[in-house]
Amino acid sequence: MTWMPYYQGNGVRRDVPLAPPPPWRTFPRASQHAQYQPPPGMTDAVNAALHLRRPLLITGPAGSGKSSVIDQVAHELNLGEVLRWHITSRSTLTEALYRYDALGRIHAQNLKHRHGTTEPVQQDDIAPFLQLGPLGTALLPTNRPRALLIDEIDKSDLDLPSDLLEALESGRYEIPELVRYREKKVKVRAWDSQDTHEITDGLVTCTEFPFIVMTSNGERDFPPAFLRRCIRFDMPKLTTEALEAIVTAHLHQAIDADTADLIELFDRRITQGEHLAVDQLLNAIALLTATNAPTGQQADELRTLLLRELARD
Repeated sequence: MTWMPYYQGNGVRRDVPLAPPPPWRTFPRASQHAQYQPPPGMTDAVNAALHLRRPLLITGPAGSGKSSVIDQVAHELNLGEVLRWHITSRSTLTEALYRYDALGRIHAQNLKHRHGTTEPVQQDDIAPFLQLGPLGTALLPTNRPRALLIDEIDKSDLDLPSDLLEALESGRYEIPELVRYREKKVKVRAWDSQDTHEITDGLVTCTEFPFIVMTSNGERDFPPAFLRRCIRFDMPKLTTEALEAIVTAHLHQAIDADTADLIELFDRRITQGEHLAVDQLLNAIALLTATNAPTGQQADELRTLLLRELARD
């Protein structure tokens, strides 16, 4: 990477070509399966979850690489594109299973009547207004399991982990709108594509339990009934050697003196209890060791900018 001050702050327009982004900032999102460096014990935890068909609950601070392992597992085991469900305080089990646009369906019916269409009720198709959610897609019957990331489960409403238990234990769920629908079989769109899947009597039952990774920042406790159904893994403290391996894998460059200094600074600060993420270290190294990188006071200010401690809750 070459450092170039694109923005001058003088309001003068210039046609400056932008350099390619760093590998971890390409879009569409590039899988990090080749760059991920699993910490000690992670492979055993993954294999235990795979053998026992249990979700893997990974706990660790923000930016510690909890969500990256699923890309590598999905790639190695040919589990297809990773399904992702990012949790917020408003997330519900129903939306993870399927989405039904009831208002859209009513609006479509009203438009038909407004334009004088007198199609019989049998022509009213529910399928265009239904879409499976990430969890609902993961539980579709398939020849090979799908991989599902449930990110930041500790951000959820208090009841969501308990609500998940039935779906995770039984591997099945019901779509009430289809149970009541006049047609026995309906083709519904999956979450991650325009492919449709035929659902009979509104019931979906998986044939291969999905590989599920749930991440937690350790901000709350979970019910024992939920925890006993998971394989739990706590992210270990990152060592200097682990950080060097991560940097080498992502940046494909040798650990020179400047890079080693940044790694040592990062390691010292997290050892002292500061909240920093690994991608902050990658950002700092990418810019501060680039060709024509800033020096002196500008470098110091950029280092401070890039390695600011994450806000505490």
